[in-house]
Amino acid sequence: MTAPTAPALPFRDPQLPLGKRIDDLLGRLTLDEKISFLHQFVPAVERLGIAAFRTGQEALHGVAWMGPATVFPQAVGLGATWNPELVRRVGDAVSKEVRAMRARDDRVGLNVWSPTVNLLRHPLWGRNEEGYSEDPKLTSAIATAYTHGLRGDHPVYWRTAPVLKHWLAHNNETRRDTTSSSVRPRVLHEYDLRAFRETVEAGAVAGVMPAYNLVNGRPNHVSPYLAGQLRTWTEEELLVCSDAGAPSNLVDSEHYFDTHEEATAAALRAGVDSFTDHGSDPARITARVKGAYDKGLLTEADIDTAVRRQLSVRFRLGEFDGWDEPGAFDTPDHRALAREAAEQAIVLLRNDGVLPLAPDTRIAVVGLLADECKLDWYSGTLLHRSTPLEGLYERFGAERVEFAEGVDRIRLRTSAGAFLRVPDAPDAPDEARGAEGALDPALLAGRTDLPPLTADATGSELALVDWGGDVLTLRAPDGRYLSVAEDGYVRASADQPGGWVVQETFRLEPHGNGHLLKHLGTGRPVCVAADGVKVAASDDDEPEVFTVVVSERGEDAVARVAARADVVVVVAGNDPHINGRETEDRTTLRLPAHQERLLRAARTANERTVLTLVSAYPYAVEASRCAAVLWTAHGGQAAGTALARVLAGDVSPAGRLPQTWYADDADLPDLLDYDVIGARQTYLYFEGRPLFPFGHGLSYTSFGYTDLEVRAGDDTLRVSFSVTNTGRVAADEVAQLYGRAADPSVPRPRRELLAHRRVTLAPGATKRLTFEVPLSALEFWDVAQNRWRLEPGPYELLAGASSEDVRLRTTVTPAGEPGAPRPVRERGLDAAAFDEQSGTEIVDRTRTAGDAVTPAADGTAELVYRACDFGTGVGEVRAEVAGEGTVEVSLDGGPALAVLTCDRRGGVYDYTAVTAAFSAEGVHDVRLRLRGPLRLAHVGFSG
Repeated sequence: MTAPTAPALPFRDPQLPLGKRIDDLLGRLTLDEKISFLHQFVPAVERLGIAAFRTGQEALHGVAWMGPATVFPQAVGLGATWNPELVRRVGDAVSKEVRAMRARDDRVGLNVWSPTVNLLRHPLWGRNEEGYSEDPKLTSAIATAYTHGLRGDHPVYWRTAPVLKHWLAHNNETRRDTTSSSVRPRVLHEYDLRAFRETVEAGAVAGVMPAYNLVNGRPNHVSPYLAGQLRTWTEEELLVCSDAGAPSNLVDSEHYFDTHEEATAAALRAGVDSFTDHGSDPARITARVKGAYDKGLLTEADIDTAVRRQLSVRFRLGEFDGWDEPGAFDTPDHRALAREAAEQAIVLLRNDGVLPLAPDTRIAVVGLLADECKLDWYSGTLLHRSTPLEGLYERFGAERVEFAEGVDRIRLRTSAGAFLRVPDAPDAPDEARGAEGALDPALLAGRTDLPPLTADATGSELALVDWGGDVLTLRAPDGRYLSVAEDGYVRASADQPGGWVVQETFRLEPHGNGHLLKHLGTGRPVCVAADGVKVAASDDDEPEVFTVVVSERGEDAVARVAARADVVVVVAGNDPHINGRETEDRTTLRLPAHQERLLRAARTANERTVLTLVSAYPYAVEASRCAAVLWTAHGGQAAGTALARVLAGDVSPAGRLPQTWYADDADLPDLLDYDVIGARQTYLYFEGRPLFPFGHGLSYTSFGYTDLEVRAGDDTLRVSFSVTNTGRVAADEVAQLYGRAADPSVPRPRRELLAHRRVTLAPGATKRLTFEVPLSALEFWDVAQNRWRLEPGPYELLAGASSEDVRLRTTVTPAGEPGAPRPVRERGLDAAAFDEQSGTEIVDRTRTAGDAVTPAADGTAELVYRACDFGTGVGEVRAEVAGEGTVEVSLDGGPALAVLTCDRRGGVYDYTAVTAAFSAEGVHDVRLRLRGPLRLAHVGFSG
């Protein structure tokens, strides 16, 4: 007789509603098991047949950190395509590679931490490469497409579960875990929240990751906006995963809480569901949660809420139904898509007719990135690679292309008269050799069995690459980078600079009659010892003083080949691991001096110079002195082939700038100024003349715009116009629609992207484009009423090829809702709800909720509140303040009518009410002057 089969547990029954399945599983877990689910590395629950789970798999532009994978252009390059459908296909390919890689390596996670939707408001941001655009509309369009691709197209199950990064108002890497972004309500709602909101509302987001920084004085990991905003945008359960180490930062670097139990409890209650801390060891996090629970800082219901959100994601991934979708890895389609994305990301910034290049053109290819295919921190390992030089060899023939890298060739002479020598690479096993038997430098990285550098009478000629900011790299004659391993010896053991702490960067510091060679990874100078060259182990070690002997200047080699060519292609830009990356902001928009010298040498030798910038961010360059200028982000495995095809005219460039390119550092606000309205940041508000505007990009053909038509509905504007290819080359055009309030009552954007579309047109072809624009797109956040409001018109609609290249315009006048004075007698004034300010910083009113305002560094500040209605009259003003100082109240720019003094010396959250006589009636502008280290939360009026 066959034994009866035990019935499946209800949580494994796919016919039950998802909520009931989660309830059933949650009810079967013990408290300790549920607590164990709160760490990034979730253990298996064998008694229930539940496997281990890990939140977090980096997949920003391909599967990262898990070995070979298809590498697509950087995120900012995907933003430059202005093509959501292409980006959706990239996300689809990445999610298939995640599934395929997981099938052979269970370390690969299905909860992917991408895309990054932080807005590129400041071009010196080190992580510029990770975002899509400075514009929230374009960012959300590209991010929504990528998340839909990552989610997959199954009606029930998700191929991967995307998590958006980094919530909220996060740009700077400088002191990123301790700086606070001061974000006024209008900037919060109209700018920072918007990119997240529109992506979440599109329905393919599994969660978000809070950022390291603070917003208005409060760490993002205890942000009230997680509950008050994020989780109101969707009925789906959203999983909030902490950034790495951020839970500990709440105590260790931010000092926001006194104990880790308090911090952990506060983060969990605020909405953090998975703690990424202390690597794969969950012991400290689980101990903190248990400690918080034992002290009554958490309830089991709080823990259940977080576990429920994680289980919701795991159910959607099909884990408990045995669902899995076969993946695809490095397919011909993925390789073709990588090339297509790289081609569409290239932006032609300037062209005086030198491009496209004729087939018989003799080309000099020069520059530090001319024979490079750079990877960034969030790249996978290249399966295929294509450099600009290789692409041009392939397209034009090696006989028509001449190369000069432009590096300085040097020898380093010791004080004893010897020279540094790089030993020959030792014999390597077959697996360390390429297809033709050549030693693969990538397989030498991190090895400590390689011989260190020595010194002898002849030494080795080294390639010195100056990346700017006194940062340089040194290469051996065979291309290996000098690197420092854990034992402190200097070896030629890396194929590229890389790693969380880069071990391949140095600095030459003047010292006496020579230079110290300082290793930047350790901060110590290089010594020459009997057993080899190494970094000083302590201050007692005698550093070597080197003389730099130059064999050849890079600009001389560039000038030589440039003079023999018909056209010079200078490939300049950045290494994504140096001078601008995660943990490091840039200090200038300028090209490094070494690269400017190479560009100048090329232009002097040959006026037909094409500057190709391959970079993770914008530069300020003298574009008018070049015959043509192109830009592309680091384009992944097909970057070189894509660039060659564009230069040759096989593909007409149609990428568009996703952010403003400023002409000078003086155009930029402070790196920590997050007030895009007050600081007039981004194309939305910038009033100067940019080097290249947002949305800019040229083509090898021309386009005409005609027949703009608008039909207004109750809630929507239906905007149509025609685009015609008026040239002789088939090409893509990116048609852009902007709007602006023509006569606003408050500062509004100069123009704001409402919609766009990338279309392909044959010569002479016309396409009619129609956009459905909700009237809500014209609203602004009314701080007086604390909500969105559509102000009555007029509004201009602008259609064209960039934010500044407007071809068609018309005006619409929606009825809207007239503004009203602030009813300050009834509601008073929330301090942060100002119309204008100077010298202020927004800070946290309490640790859990609310904003207050405090003077910035010099201790004085001013706030202006327009059109305040005092009704039939008031006789008293009351300020809710903490700290010491004064609040002066005046009307309409006049003298102070009341002075409120606070001298209470309690904590920053120890508020008190201070009153003074104050007489006003009718409608006036209120001006508050703050003096001293106080916090103002609210001002009320009565009697």
